[in-house]
Parts: sequence; structure tokens; C-alpha cells
Amino acid sequence: MAMPHMDFVLMLHSHLPYVLNHGRWPHGSDWICEAAIETYIPLLAKLQALDAENIAAPVTIGFTPVLANQLEHPTFAQELEAYFAHRFESLAEAPESLRSSHDEHLLPLVDYWRDRLERMRGLFRSLNGRILDGFRSLADRQRIEITSSAATHGFLPLLGRDESIRLQLALGFAEHRRIFGRDPVGCWVPECAYRPAGRWQPLPNVRPRQRLGVEHFVAEAGFRYFFVDAHLARAGQPLGVYAQMVQGEPERLATLLRSARHTSRTPYRAYRVSTPNAPSPVDALVRDPRSSAQVWNRHGGYPGSGSYLEFHKIRWPGGLRLWRVTGQGVDLGAKEPYDPGAARWQAHEHAKHFAALLDHIAQRQDEHHGDVIVAPFDTELFGHWWYEGPDFLGDMYANLPNYASLHATRAAEHIDRTGIFPVLRLGTGSWGKDGDWSMWLGSQTWWTWPVIWELEDAFWSLAPRAMNNPAVHAVLAQAARALLLLQSSDWQFIISTGEVDDYAIKRFNGHASDCRELLDALGSAVNGERVNEAHELAATQQRRDDLFPDIIPSIETALIGATLAARL
Repeated sequence: MAMPHMDFVLMLHSHLPYVLNHGRWPHGSDWICEAAIETYIPLLAKLQALDAENIAAPVTIGFTPVLANQLEHPTFAQELEAYFAHRFESLAEAPESLRSSHDEHLLPLVDYWRDRLERMRGLFRSLNGRILDGFRSLADRQRIEITSSAATHGFLPLLGRDESIRLQLALGFAEHRRIFGRDPVGCWVPECAYRPAGRWQPLPNVRPRQRLGVEHFVAEAGFRYFFVDAHLARAGQPLGVYAQMVQGEPERLATLLRSARHTSRTPYRAYRVSTPNAPSPVDALVRDPRSSAQVWNRHGGYPGSGSYLEFHKIRWPGGLRLWRVTGQGVDLGAKEPYDPGAARWQAHEHAKHFAALLDHIAQRQDEHHGDVIVAPFDTELFGHWWYEGPDFLGDMYANLPNYASLHATRAAEHIDRTGIFPVLRLGTGSWGKDGDWSMWLGSQTWWTWPVIWELEDAFWSLAPRAMNNPAVHAVLAQAARALLLLQSSDWQFIISTGEVDDYAIKRFNGHASDCRELLDALGSAVNGERVNEAHELAATQQRRDDLFPDIIPSIETALIGATLAARL
């Protein structure tokens, strides 16, 4: 009997909304600085260490264009240096504070955090303040793969204009090329949110109309694959098998056709989801619920272990985390001191367990007829929410070679090697709560969508005339930035969680106001009126919301796509 063999794809999705120049604490630049210190820099350090030891860690990691633009901006480097300085000041003041509260037993942890912070700052400075250069270097040597996403992480199925979807994805593709120096292959569709082609009527008072499926726009933008949650595949309709007719593939196709279970909607396969008339073939990689739950679940999964750093208990002033989880249901006041050595050992054991779990799935290949295990996570889980996460990932990759059934690989590599794709029409949904769109279109957030749709219509009505007038391109560009920032799925998500809904509402209304003001000015400027005033307004807003420097070609791409679609 042949040894089972399955690819393993780890996908890390990195995203934060635009926060630069929108305050500092707690949800302004401190948000992205915290993510950099706790996740992006430690993860890069771990990947570099694995590379130095020649341990393959072919992670597929995505940086949304809105996040990548911030990490590349000089303002971010300045903010992070200031954030480092503030953290070091807090560490310097901590010993006296701990002695005054009779917590001297926690003093060794101050030294621990100082040493770690010095390492993180040292790596940041060695990169001249450009974190993405470290990831880019690994990708250039094919040690990792970097994917892109929609420009500002807009919730694509609910955007009212096809031009808006095209702009989100075309700009996402173009910005990846600008920042990373190569075209992306994979796309993280925001929130794994999908709708097939068909009737679109998100609210009862919206006029229903027929629209293309999300996969069509992904293909049109030039992407080759994207990710979906498992229930979208199970809810879909199997449409057969697609074979790339290369050497040996007809024989493999015949073998698959003899298997009655190859279209059983297993999550352990990539599916061809594009239609024959799509601009290019597009495939979907499906999230494995079993391995994902082992990591995602704070209560039943690894991050809830008693040895790990407690996220929610923080000592003020200073913002130091000095305690461990201790146990499920333990009151914050009863948390025990953190032991870095014990936590490091636990991460190693959990990494071994996870590698064995992946092997167990691979050993059951005769049941699920799959060839790939896909485990997608928010990157910020590793290091920020789960402090020991980067160590866990490093130890996991170090353990995988012990299992002959597993082959860690980048997502694009798996797609390239797969000659036969079962064809599937995906169901509607997302990877959010209940698997639907309710986090983004629910009782607390439905009101945001008429605002977005109104401004979309206004923008795309003006855009053709503005494109024909280069004298107003700067105003058009800033209006597009304001519209894109308004479309960020983060605002509805934050409102639905109820944790800092006032912040999200303020940001949403602010971007809506900016967009209205710019469109009013643009409407006058295209008629030759108030042109200087329009430029001054655009320049003022760009000093705050300064991203996507080459946005005009992507606006043109979106308009051309709409024109071509109208002719079909």
C-alpha cells in the first residue's frame, strides 16, 4: 500500500485598517506599533532563524495593501521608534513600582521583557525601519510566499458597484507589485466572504439585479487562487472535474473518475471555482476545520493553556503583562506569575502535537480523498493574542520532516502541482460568526451600507469625466482613497463586536464625510470651477490619509472592466 502523502499549507493573513495619523492610543498608531512589536517582527525573527538553520518554513503570508502601505510609510517608522522609547521608559520605571506594591517576585520578568524588546528593536533597525524588506528577502529566495488582498479589505459581496470590487482587487494587485516587486499569485478575499453569480438584493429596499460572482473579479484582477471556509465548499454544487491536460493527467483523471467520493466536497482539495468564460482559471483552497480549531479556540485549543502569557491582565502604569493564563475560568486577580521557560516548553509540546495531528489527517487520505491540508489564520494571533505563537510555528515546521506523509509547501506551489481540480460552485458565506454575513450586515451595521452605496454611485458617475481631465486627477485620487477607506470591512466588524464601536462609527462617518466633500469639490472641478480649492482640499486630506500613491491606473482599470462587461 502506498504511503499517504499530503501537502500542508499554512496561510497567515496580516491586516489592520488605516490608523496612521488617526491618533495614537488606544486605536491609532499604537495599534499598528503593538502589532509590529508583538507579531510582525517576532515572526520575521523566527523565520530568519529557521532559514539560518536550513529548516524549511514555507509559510504563505499575506499583507493587505492598506497594511503594507502603512508599514512602508516613513511615519510608521517614526511612530514605532517613539513606541519603543515609551516601552523602555515603562520598563525602567517598573522595578520601583513593583517594589512599592510588594511584587518583587515579578522583577525577573522586567529583565525578560527588556531583553526581548532590545532584540525586536535591533532587528527593526537592522532593516532600516522597513519590516517588509525582511519578508521580501525571504520571498525572493522562495523561502516563503507573499499574497495580496483587496486594497482596504472591503467586504466584496456587499459592495454596490462592480467597479468598486474591480478597484479593490486591481489596486490590491498593483500595490503588491509596487511594494514587493512581483505579481501576487494568491488573493485573500476579505473575511473569506463570497457570493456566487446570481440575484443580488442585500436589503429589502434595494432593487434586485443580476451580478457576477466574486471569483470572476478575482480572475479579472490577475489572481490565481483564493481561500474559503469549509462550509462554503460543503454548501456548493459539485460540477465535475477539470484536468490540465499535461503528461499523465488523463490517466489521473480516469482514476479520479472511478472514485465515487472524489467530489464529496472534502476540505482537503483545491477546487476550480471559475466558470469557463472567466478571464482566467481561479481555484479555491479550503480551510481545514479540524487543524484550524486546534489553534483558533482559546478555550479548547492551544492558546488557552495555563502556561501561556495571559493577554487580558496588564499592570498599569507601564502596560506590562506579567502573568500566565493559569487555568480556564481563573479570575484575573488569581493569575500566577508568568514563567517564560515553562511556556516555551509548552509551545514545543503543542507544536509536536499539531504536527502529529496533521499526520493523522494525512493517514486518513483513503477516507477524505484529499491532497492538501490548509490552515489559515490571522497573523496577529501569533505573538499578539498568543504570545508564544511564533515559537509554536517554528517548532511545528521543525517537526514536520519527522512525518513522511506530510510536505509543507507554499500555496502557489500546491496549485501549480495540481493537475486536476474538481469544479465546484461555492455557497454564499464568510469565515465570520455563524459563517454568514451577519457581522457585516446585521441589526447594528445595516445602516452603513446605504451610505457606502450612495457614495459609490456618486464616485463612479464622476470618475469617467474626471479620468478624461488630468488636471483633476489628484482630486479624483484622494476621493478614491476616501471611498476605499470607507469600504473597509473593519468598521462593521468592530461595531458588531461592541468593544470599541464608538471608534469604528467615528472612523466610518469621518471617511464618509471626507468622500462627500471631495466628490462635491471634484464635481465642480471637472466643470472648471473651484479647481484650486479642490486641490487644496485633496492635499489636506492626503497629508492624513497618505496611501496608494499610484491609484489612478487602477481606477482606469475598473472603468475599462465595467465597459467591457456591459458589452457582453
